[in-house]
Amino acid sequence: MSTPAKEKKHEAPASFPKPEFTGAEAGMQTFPSSTSRSYNYFKPRKMRATVYEDVTTDVQPDPERHLSQGWIYGFAASDGGYPLDWTALRSGNWHAFLDPNEEWEQTIYRNNANVVRQIELNLQNAKEAGAYAHWSPTWTRFVAENVGAWMHAEQGLGMHVFVTAQRSAPTNMINNAIAVNSVHRLRFAQDLALYNLDLSQSIEAFDGAAHRATWKDNPSWQGVRENVELLTAVDDWAEAVFATNVVFEPLVGVLFRSDFLMQIAARNGDYITPTLIGAGENDYARDLRYTRALFSLLTNDPEHGEHNKAVMQGWLDKWVPVSTHAAHELQPIWSQPADRAVTFADSCSAATADFRTLITELGLVMSKEQ
Repeated sequence: MSTPAKEKKHEAPASFPKPEFTGAEAGMQTFPSSTSRSYNYFKPRKMRATVYEDVTTDVQPDPERHLSQGWIYGFAASDGGYPLDWTALRSGNWHAFLDPNEEWEQTIYRNNANVVRQIELNLQNAKEAGAYAHWSPTWTRFVAENVGAWMHAEQGLGMHVFVTAQRSAPTNMINNAIAVNSVHRLRFAQDLALYNLDLSQSIEAFDGAAHRATWKDNPSWQGVRENVELLTAVDDWAEAVFATNVVFEPLVGVLFRSDFLMQIAARNGDYITPTLIGAGENDYARDLRYTRALFSLLTNDPEHGEHNKAVMQGWLDKWVPVSTHAAHELQPIWSQPADRAVTFADSCSAATADFRTLITELGLVMSKEQ
């Protein structure tokens, strides 16, 4: 007899979760490059995105564009991310700003390395040619005191104005431009410090410590010192950039560097200092380019343009008297060099004319008192 087969136990079929294909929020969005082989979250200025646009645009996203659930981080005592109320200015699209200099990591290193290399070559050639032997005692003292004093202004603005401001701006494109501005300032301050050291080693009568007393105690420099220290205390990042690049630089920085030093150095037997100061002037020309583009964008904003003009006009009325006072306090140093090619009135007139042109371009006005 055969043994009856054991009845098979009934087993329930295995259950697996069924995948549900839903239109994920980001995946369903239509972006500027959705139908392109080259995918981007932004629309390039030209046919193809530049390297600058690729490495800066939307590197720092925000809830206005791609962070649908708000900032991904915050601080215990403040709002998350980059709050827009860190400046009194407003914009319909902060991401519309692109740096006309197209500065990014590679260009920062390359451009500054070129400047440093050129300055080092100039100083080496000057020592080999014995150029400092032709300096008069009067000019030697002038450079030690006044050119040396300017390094304190550059260091203060670079470290305590622009380094602070670059953290607070709402987009990576603006932050990059301001960060490069801080790099320029700090490098130029270092250039002046190394120049001071080089002169101390090359000229026996050169007082390498004179710049400290000049910056701290010389009455002619106390207006500049006060102006710089007041700028370091500004909380609004846009006001700090505006007050420095739009007001202080044309009325004080360019006045001293370009409209005075660059005009008289050669007449006093010094062709080395102008090459150094010229590098700083070139830095400011680049920094002014992004500054003009940024604030012009804000004054021409279709929605907030009038508000921004009113705010900037208030900043102008606040800071012009401070910088004008600083400039006029410097007047006595115009009489120190033995050969004075320009008067203070000439230098001031040239600086003020350029300043008024800049203000007009931004759609602002100077008061009659200014």
